[in-house]
Amino acid sequence: MDRNLALELARVTEASALASARWMGKGNVGSAVSSAVNAMHKVFRSILFNGNIIIGIGSREQTDKLFTGEQLGSGDFPEVDVALDPLESVYSVAFSRPNAMAVIAVAPNGRMLKVPDIYMDKIAVGEDSAGKIDINLPLNENIKIVAEAKNYDIRDLTVVLLERERHNELIQQLRDIGVRLHLIPDGDVAASIATALPGTGIDMLIGSGGAPEAVMSAAALSCLGGEIQTRFIVNKNDEKKLLQKFGISDINKIYRNIDLVGDENIMFAATGVTDGDLLNGVRFRKNGATSNSLVLRSSSRTRRYIVTEHYFNNQPNY
Repeated sequence: MDRNLALELARVTEASALASARWMGKGNVGSAVSSAVNAMHKVFRSILFNGNIIIGIGSREQTDKLFTGEQLGSGDFPEVDVALDPLESVYSVAFSRPNAMAVIAVAPNGRMLKVPDIYMDKIAVGEDSAGKIDINLPLNENIKIVAEAKNYDIRDLTVVLLERERHNELIQQLRDIGVRLHLIPDGDVAASIATALPGTGIDMLIGSGGAPEAVMSAAALSCLGGEIQTRFIVNKNDEKKLLQKFGISDINKIYRNIDLVGDENIMFAATGVTDGDLLNGVRFRKNGATSNSLVLRSSSRTRRYIVTEHYFNNQPNY
């Protein structure tokens, strides 16, 4: 797969981030989303590749852009699977919260798992703990595994999870164990990736969140040597039928990186919209803005942090 494609993906996420960032704090969820979608779709048309959206923002009946099954790009090769979210954590933009990003993950054609938008249990860690955790183990045992792998006192280990009512019991368990908690309002993609990067202060992610976000997290963690383990949460018969519609019959299966995105030629790009655990958000100035992006490739294990100065007089004003 052409390594230049990864940098082209960053151009796409930058456009989406710039467009949606203008709606920060204005409380208008719909405008933030539509701006991000339109900008991402517009730039995708110029990318020389043949991308099949495996995870989009909805079905063709729900949206006319960036829907699951849409073909992207202006070329015939390379053929790739694409998971995207033009505005991950939309409420973070609308209400000035952290961790909003524009996100794209790419894998070779046929390797990315198609998943419905339902919840999964998740545990994500960085490279030092990868291959050692087990989502089937009790919580305190996984905590001990990560602390030993990082040579930390348990009291100094930081666990991130979404601050949700469904996590109240889990939060109390973590407090009883004695770890530090980083509770986030939204954005478990950024948080899961942060477990595998130095300097973020985040060591482990646990809890439940969306299945599409698990796939995008797996792509990034595969590029960084980290690991995510997930399994579907099936509480209703409708959810079981939905999984079967997606070709998933074993509802108890544990999904790891390789199951979600494959194990080679994976690319990931994200641009911050609001400040977060992973990236700074967009900063506007006279006639322009500054964006911060992360670009990852599994084949080379490179991680590029890209700070881009945009000048609106000389490029499309999204």
